[in-house]
Amino acid sequence: MKRIVMYGFFWMTAAVSFAQQKEEAKDSFYTLSPVEVRAVRAGENSPFTKTNLTKKEISRNNLGQDIPFLLNQTPSVVVNADAGTGIGYTGIRIRGTDATRINVTLNGIPYNDAESQGTFFVDLPDFASSAGSIQIQRGVGTSSNGAGAFGASINFSTNELNKEAYAEVNNSLGSFNTWKNTIKAGTGLVNGFTTDIRFSRISSDGYIDRASSNLKSFYFSQAYTGKATSLRLNVFSGKEKTYQAWYGISEADLTAGNRKINYAGTEKPGEPYDNETDNYTQTHYQLFFNQQIGGRFNFNTAFFLTKGKGFYEQYKADDDYSAYNMPYPVNGPDTTFTSDFIRQLWLDNHFYGSIFSLHYKDNRTQATLGGGFTTYDGHHFGKINWASGGLTALDTWYNNGALKNDFNIYLKEQTQVATGWYLFYDLQFRHVKYGVDGFRDNPSLHTKSRFNFFNPKAGISYNKNGWKSYLSYSIANKEPNRDDFEAGMTQQPRPEKLQDAELGIERTEKNHSWAATIYYMSYKDQLVLTGKVNDVGAYTRTNIPKSYRVGIELQGSTRFNPWLNATANLSLSRNKVLDFAEFLDDYDNGGQKINNFRSTAIAYSPNSVAAATINVLPVKNAEISLLSKYAGRQYLDNTENKNRSLDPFYVQDIRAVYTIKKKWLKELNIIARVNNIFNNQYEPNGYTYSYIYGERTITENYYFPMAGTNFMLGVNIRL
Repeated sequence: MKRIVMYGFFWMTAAVSFAQQKEEAKDSFYTLSPVEVRAVRAGENSPFTKTNLTKKEISRNNLGQDIPFLLNQTPSVVVNADAGTGIGYTGIRIRGTDATRINVTLNGIPYNDAESQGTFFVDLPDFASSAGSIQIQRGVGTSSNGAGAFGASINFSTNELNKEAYAEVNNSLGSFNTWKNTIKAGTGLVNGFTTDIRFSRISSDGYIDRASSNLKSFYFSQAYTGKATSLRLNVFSGKEKTYQAWYGISEADLTAGNRKINYAGTEKPGEPYDNETDNYTQTHYQLFFNQQIGGRFNFNTAFFLTKGKGFYEQYKADDDYSAYNMPYPVNGPDTTFTSDFIRQLWLDNHFYGSIFSLHYKDNRTQATLGGGFTTYDGHHFGKINWASGGLTALDTWYNNGALKNDFNIYLKEQTQVATGWYLFYDLQFRHVKYGVDGFRDNPSLHTKSRFNFFNPKAGISYNKNGWKSYLSYSIANKEPNRDDFEAGMTQQPRPEKLQDAELGIERTEKNHSWAATIYYMSYKDQLVLTGKVNDVGAYTRTNIPKSYRVGIELQGSTRFNPWLNATANLSLSRNKVLDFAEFLDDYDNGGQKINNFRSTAIAYSPNSVAAATINVLPVKNAEISLLSKYAGRQYLDNTENKNRSLDPFYVQDIRAVYTIKKKWLKELNIIARVNNIFNNQYEPNGYTYSYIYGERTITENYYFPMAGTNFMLGVNIRL
């Protein structure tokens, strides 16, 4: 599976009317969040940069695409998809920060893979249909559970209380034989008890050849709510089978117009291997207990288990038997050294633990003492299913374990010091213990590491008469991931450190609002790919002394009249690596050549990102929206070489929503969406590698193209 292979003013975001935004703001997104979610979210007056999405905003975009694509219109976000459609394996970057540095929690419980630190939303098919709200924090933020946020956080909540009974059927169909079917139902609040359940299925052939997806999921939640006590059990699971499309396409094929070519499975002679697939099932068990103590205290604890198991299958041609620890077949005087193989790379893991928090609140102060401990027990192993020359030994050629323990405790407090003025601090201590019992290519390499991190945050905010401003300073520390430790005992990586300063100002009026955020993020020992070969012969990330991001994020919304409104965001930034050394393999003379750069752009970090939505309400219960997205040039490595970059792109979508309400029908929504209406050819993701051969530098670029014009049509019925 992929988690094993790779561990001027534009119109804005969520297309809701300005009137709806005002109505939702009155209730305070933070106050209405379940208590276990409030422990990790930034509150209304917290001095952190954030964007909140409500259930209504989520649902009008949820036609089957993965979670990153539902967040595409929020500030500083760039998304991509292996299959070119937003279904299957997808990726997200926020302020240029990739998923391994974005802290993700589900109801306050950590979701990032403990080893790779990545986030694989393909394992949560249609999770958005159960989400009551999403908060995106940019910068270090205030999330306190899970791996340290190193650029952004995404917090999902599904624990909102549905007081009324409901039944809902959502169906979507679209280009590339894409289908989404969802059934949801809930009992409402009956004698203190509620039950919610969902079943979903998503399938697509994908834009890229053979890049199909077959995704299934369910969600079950049972809760009891009393006057001072609540108890909730969540069980949800996702099962995915996707045909691999993570190799991208070469620059030569892209130039020749072969945008849909897929190299997966092509090692097999003749037709590509038909089962070059990723297969994974992930099931979550969450148990929450909340107890109100008097009028000022609230205690929350949760226990969780995340069980994941699966594999990806490959056809490998002309491999040596010794690579799989198998003896060579001998037939009389003849010895066979190579064979075609069908192999599976497996991951079987358990991630479990507990989180807790004690909240205090009075007229001026809110304080939380909380923490959590988690254990990751991972098992990596490989199987050989078939060999054209015959199997000569056991079908398991590697078997490696990993154990990671993570403990954190934090205290955060927000106090009103004067009318409209609030002081905030958040002090967290985190201890990580991580051991790896060998790697697939280096079974004898065993590593054990311990890290102690202190992550303080502090700030001041002002909120009065439609004005809001804040200033904050935060420190975050982050441990290396599994692949980094394969560097060998003499080149073990150091942890990364981030200092983040944020200054924001917002103004809200009756028909208009605007906001601006200035940020400076300074990194020490950031881990990046340099091309350097470590002492075990692998290309792994290397600590670089200094790098930084500085930028401004602008947001605005306006209601021109009752039938026309718009929202927009624009992010301008400068993202630099200082004193970067590039290592190139020198096939002419052996060894590696070093190229030094004083100041270059950080890879995958465009200097400008913008999004926009214009909403037209032509008749009652109807809305037509034009959604736009722009991303500037992205460099594929840290050399700022234009020949190793992704071109800027500007894409527009159009969406129409019509709502019908009857006495016997709570709501019927018809949603039609056409993506990439001008059929732009663009690639939001790729990779590169270079080497010296024939006395010149050869660069090979690979890209992940997105689909041209395509459509989705959805019908949502709520009874």
